[in-house]
Amino acid sequence: MLTAGVSTACLYPLPVEESLYELALGGVQQTEIFINTHSELRRSFIMSMGDLLKRFDMKCRSLHPFTCEMETLMFFSPYKRRMHDMLDYYKHYFAAMEALGAEIFVLHGGKSSGNVPLYAERFCQIAETAKEFGVTVAQENVSRCASGSAAFLAELKKALGTEAKFVLDVKQSVRSGESPEAMLETLGESVIHVHISDHGSYGDCLKVGSGSFQIKRFLSRLSEISPDCSVMLELYRSAFSSTADLIQNYQVLEHMIQSVYEQEKKSL
Repeated sequence: MLTAGVSTACLYPLPVEESLYELALGGVQQTEIFINTHSELRRSFIMSMGDLLKRFDMKCRSLHPFTCEMETLMFFSPYKRRMHDMLDYYKHYFAAMEALGAEIFVLHGGKSSGNVPLYAERFCQIAETAKEFGVTVAQENVSRCASGSAAFLAELKKALGTEAKFVLDVKQSVRSGESPEAMLETLGESVIHVHISDHGSYGDCLKVGSGSFQIKRFLSRLSEISPDCSVMLELYRSAFSSTADLIQNYQVLEHMIQSVYEQEKKSL
């Protein structure tokens, strides 16, 4: 069953632990934690966030790294020593995820798409390291990266085979000039996580239900293709007026997902 959640990134630049607390108070049951700096990976800090999750019976589904802008240089360059050094650093993220019970690591990846076999090889190395901590690495489509192209992602999916896992970000798809619906069809069951938002004449990152994106139709198809996918509300701070407004939009998303299942039951 599809599950709804909210990313702590929505409340940036509020400190991550305060963002998590605000979401928990609002009744959000699932979250993606965006780590913003190295000190937030310290074990004591991670354990305090884990205690907060337990207190509110909240699940951390995924984690997003602050070092995503470095991934081109460190993971996808010809200089292999950087790759090994960065893998050692990323173990801090994976260990944090293991402590938090988070399953999906969001990877931006490299900006150059010239060598798909090399890209796939490096992705697999990251994924294999993450597995040691019970973590799944998923490639996000990002407009400024190679992954902004649906054609590149299709090639990557083919090269990775069963290792292919993806985060489909709706607003990034729109920014790349790609259809979110078409990207979903291209990546299929390999989509395990979605960053959801609306879009239309007022912008490419709007509250759910505030634009022209046929979200219920998208969710219905997502439920058919990848029924256990998590759907994370990820909005920029300018897209909503207050935390209460954000929580209300999360509830709209929950209602949309519930209506999809009710419709599915009627059609059986």
